[in-house]
Amino acid sequence: EHNLAKVRVGRSNRLARSSRFTKPAAFPGRLFAFHALARLRLPRHAPLHVQSSPLCELNPVPIEPCAKWTPGYGDAGPNGRWANRTMRFLIKKIDCSGNARQSLHHLSGSKGTGRMSSVIYPTTNFTATEQLCITHGDGIHVYDSDGKEYIEGLAGLWCTSLGYSNSEVVEAITDQLNRLPFQHTFGGKTHEPVMQLADKLKAMVPVEDAYFFFGNSGSDANDSHYKMLKYYFNAIGKPEKRKIITRERGYHGVTVAAGALTSLPANLAHFDAPLEALSILRTDAPHYYSGRKGNETEAQFVDRILTSLEDQILAEDPATIAAMIVEPITGASGVIVPPEGYYEGLQALLRKHDILVWADEVICGFGRTGADFGSTTMGIKPDLMTFAKQLSSAYFPISAAVIPGWMYDAMVAQTNEVGVFGHGYTYSGHPAACAAALKTLEIYERDGIFAHAADVGAYMQARLREMFDDHPMVGEVRGKGLIAALELVSNKTTGAIIPGGKGGAAAVEACQSEGLILRAVAGNALAFCPPLIITREEVDEMLRRAKAGVDAAYDRLKAEGLLDG
Repeated sequence: EHNLAKVRVGRSNRLARSSRFTKPAAFPGRLFAFHALARLRLPRHAPLHVQSSPLCELNPVPIEPCAKWTPGYGDAGPNGRWANRTMRFLIKKIDCSGNARQSLHHLSGSKGTGRMSSVIYPTTNFTATEQLCITHGDGIHVYDSDGKEYIEGLAGLWCTSLGYSNSEVVEAITDQLNRLPFQHTFGGKTHEPVMQLADKLKAMVPVEDAYFFFGNSGSDANDSHYKMLKYYFNAIGKPEKRKIITRERGYHGVTVAAGALTSLPANLAHFDAPLEALSILRTDAPHYYSGRKGNETEAQFVDRILTSLEDQILAEDPATIAAMIVEPITGASGVIVPPEGYYEGLQALLRKHDILVWADEVICGFGRTGADFGSTTMGIKPDLMTFAKQLSSAYFPISAAVIPGWMYDAMVAQTNEVGVFGHGYTYSGHPAACAAALKTLEIYERDGIFAHAADVGAYMQARLREMFDDHPMVGEVRGKGLIAALELVSNKTTGAIIPGGKGGAAAVEACQSEGLILRAVAGNALAFCPPLIITREEVDEMLRRAKAGVDAAYDRLKAEGLLDG
């Protein structure tokens, strides 16, 4: 049998509450109680092989560091006696000789239920699930199942622009669900909210005579763009124009085409992304801090990477390249703000070779950078745009792939020839999603949210630099508007990285203990992306908690010998 157990730090000094457990190896400095999830059929003194965390500071024998110690997580346990801390373990399958083979079973379960749910969690280590259960939110704050309050410093996943308690958006969704809970948009059918949303967005976007394909996520919107580019170039008799340029460290989603356009190792590993089949090309990330060579200036860095890109374009043949996708300011790749002159030179280069400019605005769009779009902030004139997240403040899933009118017009005859544009989703233009987006856009305009984000964003950027520019573990502070990151380094002078992303992980954990939810991206970049409604006073409190968390992470990493300066 697999030997499973849940181990909790207890107030009791009894090491075993059940005769099902044999005497465990000693856990120095801690008192434990055991709650059985399965019978352990072992000789009385058989060794207990446990995978635990280096963070645990526990040394049972034998032991191998693997899983995660999560302070502040737990449940009341039997009779409410256990402390609110849980250690999650993988117990090895043990034979009587003490030899072990790893079990794939997880030990701890859903908080407060005594079991693990059957959810396959996205972008999650499957050995470290269900560590924090969020129950409700209010403004920029969320609360866990123990009632602890957190500032949501990443607006969920870069998306809850209006915070967690906007009753107007909730009412708009509810009213629409009461009126028309669903209507598809296939085969000539439509409804008022989807047409109104397209009209509203058309008046906002910097794309010529824009048309909108609606979906459910940024990933599917980028997949839709990929397919529409193929459709368009086939329609105009240029089927060879099929290649897409993306950037190293880029993130554009996780569906098949969008996932291939993403360049982050974790999103590519073990998925066998069909990069060659999809004709994906990669070029340099415009991150001066990590990409510069020697004493290279920003201008020299920009010239070098753009020259390298043009060499690549010429080698591939410009006639075979359809578009280049860029996030105006990146998100999951570390909040990279390209140097001055990069986008001006990039657009000139792409247009010289008849390559379309595709702006992925999934994170930057709708006020995040202190303007309507990241393209506005960074001086980009896009041919294509991708929206999601803040389009509805994430209150209802919706995305939009934006194309110019001349591209749409070229596709009309081909759809008539086939009889249908053979692409679409059941929930494309869902009426409740469109209602959520319309109300969100109304609030942005009525309440001056973009101007507010510009003002408070400038304040946040200044305060970040004031508080962290001289921090010994911070190599770079970067950002625009209400999106930013701290580059955590082992040595401030050399910019040496902290191995294994341990700097980012330690900072996120310490900040969470302080009541601030942040996210480490691209390893050791600590990202900030609070709801757009945040005030200056709330920025001060968010950064106070961040400073305490980063200081605590620094002390811990220094003690562990992971810092070089």
